[in-house]
Parts: sequence; structure tokens; C-alpha cells
Amino acid sequence: MAGPEITSLLDDLRDESAALDDLVAGLPPERWALDTPAAGWTVAHQIAHLAWTDRAALAAAADPEEFRRLLARAQEAPYGFVDEGAARGAAQPPGLLLDRWRQGREELRRVLLAQPAGVRMPWFGPAMSVGGVASGRLMETWAHGQDVADALGVRRAPTARLRHVARIGVRTRDFAYAANRLAPPAAAFRVELTPPGGGETWAYGPEDAAERVTGPALDFCLLVTQRVHRADTALVAEGAEAERWLGLAQAFAGPPGGGRERAADGAAEGRP
Repeated sequence: MAGPEITSLLDDLRDESAALDDLVAGLPPERWALDTPAAGWTVAHQIAHLAWTDRAALAAAADPEEFRRLLARAQEAPYGFVDEGAARGAAQPPGLLLDRWRQGREELRRVLLAQPAGVRMPWFGPAMSVGGVASGRLMETWAHGQDVADALGVRRAPTARLRHVARIGVRTRDFAYAANRLAPPAAAFRVELTPPGGGETWAYGPEDAAERVTGPALDFCLLVTQRVHRADTALVAEGAEAERWLGLAQAFAGPPGGGRERAADGAAEGRP
């Protein structure tokens, strides 16, 4: 059974999902068809993608044969697989899609809470711990929630749940280099982020690192999920490699993302 740390993480995932649910629950059908900043994806596509990925995680945890079928399908069509899943879900009536997302995320929570300590679940990349699955779902929920908020013209107040996104952003540094066919730096970077509302700095990496990144946690999370252009952040890089990393940072799996265009007014979208 899950320990206190995993339970707390799953509580944060539940709360992040509920915050996004609040944005879409009362939308009329035509608002579900609004375009989001992700090319070709509407609000419905964003929720459908989250519902699909929750179901994939559920299969990884509880139905190995079903997950093997999903993995084989992903290997056959690595670039269209995600879009196809989102499109199928988005074609459903909004009420049905919303119910499907709610049911799937609640079922996933129950299954993850019941996993034995130390278990590792298969995924589309390396196998993941229960904590890794939960934090990955939170990161995706927050990032796709940003797309929905942008489509609806809503400014979301950042929360301390961003610490999970920031941690993934730091830990995926080498992956971002590899995704761009670059050798990652041998030395670790120092990352110091100011959390929402102030308070104790979120710090990662050795204090004496030559390459450093500092600034608002919100800006860092927007950047590593590629929801903002580098130039629209208040992040400060010390060192050429730190700056290069901020130009290619990617917390999500898959090929290099396209990122976002620079905001016309020079302000980071999603920042309060």
C-alpha cells in the first residue's frame, strides 16, 4: 500500500485535476470546440488526451496485456498515436468525455494507492515508480490545463503543486539534450526557483555549480512544459550551457516539442 509521501502526491494530483475540472465543467458545447495554443487541438482534445493517458497509466498498473497492445500501437505510429487518441476522445459529446475523464482519474488513483512499495510500472519509455507515474500525470494535467486556460482567456493562480512540475523539469535536463541529439553536460546545474507566493527557495543541484538558473518557479514550469517562449520569462541563466538548456528544455516524453511563439506584448502567458 502507498505510504504518506505517495498519498500526498496523489492528493496533489487529485487537486490539480479538480482545478482543471472546475474550468471546463460548466462550459457550453461550443466552448469545448475552442482552439487551444496546441495546433489542431481544441479544449475537448486537451481533456480527451488527459483521459486517454490516465487510461494508459491504469493499464500499465493493472492490465499488462492491454498495455502491451498500447505500446505496440505506439511503436507502429509514434508520431500520430497521441493525436489519434485525443481526436477519438474529442469526438465524444462533452458530457460523456468529462464523465470518462473523471471516472478514469478516480480509478487510477485507487489503483496507484494499492500498488506495493517499490513496484515499477511499464511505460512508453523507461519503467516508472508509482511516484513517477503520479508526478508525470500531475505535470501533464497542469500543462494541458494551461492550454485550456489560455483558450478560455483565464489566468490561473499558481500553487505549491508546481514543485512537482519543477522537479521533473530539472530531472529531465539530460533527456532534453538527448531528444535534440546533443550530448548533455557532464556537470550538474544549480537551479533556484522562487515558489508562488514567496517562501523558501526550491533548490536543485550543487550550490557551487558553475552553470545556474534562477527565477520564478512558474516561469520555469511554463518553460519546461513548453507553454511559454524563453524570451517571455524572467529566468536568469548563468553560463552558456544553462542558457542553451533553457532553449530546449522539455519535461514531457517524445520528440522535441515546437514550443511557443513569443508573446506579442512580451509578457509570459499564464503569469499572474
